[in-house]
Amino acid sequence: MTDRKIDQHTVTVAGVTVDTRHYIGGERVASADSFTDVSPIDGSVLGEIARGTKAEADAAVAAAKAAFPGWAATPSAERARLLHALADGVDKRIEELALVETTDNGALLRSHRRGVMPRVAHNFRFFADWLTDGLGHDDFETRGHTNHVTWDPAGPCVLITPWNAPLMLSSWKLAPALAAGNTVVLKPAEWTPLTASIFADIAAEAGIPPGVINVVQGYGSEIGDALTSHPDVRRVSFTGSVPTARHIAAQAAPNLTPLSLELGGKSPLLVFADADLDLAVDLAVEQYDNAGQVCLAATRILVEESIADEFTRRFIGRAAQLKQGDPRDEATDIGPNIHPRQLDKIDGFVRRALAAGARAVIGGERGEGNHYAPTLLTDVAQDSEIVQEEVFGPVLTLQTFTDEDEAVRLANDTRFGLAATLATGDRTRADRVTARLVAGTVWVNCFFVRDLQAPFGGSRQSGVGREGGTWSFDFYCDLKNTVSAPKGWTNHG
Repeated sequence: MTDRKIDQHTVTVAGVTVDTRHYIGGERVASADSFTDVSPIDGSVLGEIARGTKAEADAAVAAAKAAFPGWAATPSAERARLLHALADGVDKRIEELALVETTDNGALLRSHRRGVMPRVAHNFRFFADWLTDGLGHDDFETRGHTNHVTWDPAGPCVLITPWNAPLMLSSWKLAPALAAGNTVVLKPAEWTPLTASIFADIAAEAGIPPGVINVVQGYGSEIGDALTSHPDVRRVSFTGSVPTARHIAAQAAPNLTPLSLELGGKSPLLVFADADLDLAVDLAVEQYDNAGQVCLAATRILVEESIADEFTRRFIGRAAQLKQGDPRDEATDIGPNIHPRQLDKIDGFVRRALAAGARAVIGGERGEGNHYAPTLLTDVAQDSEIVQEEVFGPVLTLQTFTDEDEAVRLANDTRFGLAATLATGDRTRADRVTARLVAGTVWVNCFFVRDLQAPFGGSRQSGVGREGGTWSFDFYCDLKNTVSAPKGWTNHG
């Protein structure tokens, strides 16, 4: 892969020209400094990206604030039309977006082409339609008085997104925020800034008014802090780590800015003896998707003791079929991890676990470049670091249980509560166990099926709040209840 700089403000990545500047108020804005964007595939430099500071943060928020009254006053049907135009623009550039994002974050090109980028377009279409067809609350009476609930746009929103699925996770935030009538400032992760910049071009081509969508790049400690502490910001939505969320909450606290936080997880996969064992093994091996860089991943496999040996045997056979390599190759199942620093973190978790007595059934070592071998560790203690802390890499642990009570106890015994997956052939057992699990989402005999109508978020330290369907509008809007008296009307028309 050879990337050629065209001029000081654009780069060519996988044959696609990408602007490296911010997008503020409908214009491209340069910064005095830059940071280097590197591909995880081969370590090649993709370009020097504009490194924003407080000045760019202030300018972006000011642009969003200036554009807010006009966008908020735009009729819902027109906002929905423009969101469909955004989706059309994404659809037209799926191949370009897929190529650039794979180069930038190392996720599978086949997944970006067939699933991720089409889903980006779908997210905008869904919230455009929900705005006009799904959002509403029936009026209700109180002692003859009428209550009428409305969702009023809140104002400028700051959206901070991670590197593991950059554009899709951005669209989960952008679509409802824009549909609600808010203006936005999007800050992508500094390791994966490129598709957000392409999206800014798509927004301009779709006719989104200047200032409604702003995209700024840079480090969290610089431009991120300036955005989350800004007094004119009315909402902050963040997906990322617990420590960063704590910092953002502290930054936003003086202004009492409402937060939506989708954070880490250490989710369990519970496999009961009555489960379809091949299905359960497939679900377990699926947790290596995106090189394990998925917040929802069920990284703690809990298997009923009576089937543990057979489950492990089948798991080893199924995992051996995975091909690790270049994510641009259609045959590849697992690409590289995002960055050498992340690889060091993953390997550190594994090394400490092995030193503490864990056994690597498969993997347990670095591969070439930024690859880490798919790993399954057994003989791990429930209170050990490897069981309790999020690794965010292709590392799973396997523990056994003897009955439902022990399964639920182990499943709930972390500080997280993002998701849980359950494999069982007994519907009544599924009902009993899911009722007791602490998780924002529970999948039974499936994984990662998400309907945008459903609430999404985590319990405990996996997050604050829910987004999806009307829950998204509840966050991105100021809810208003208007109570009208039955008397006092002089105009009965």
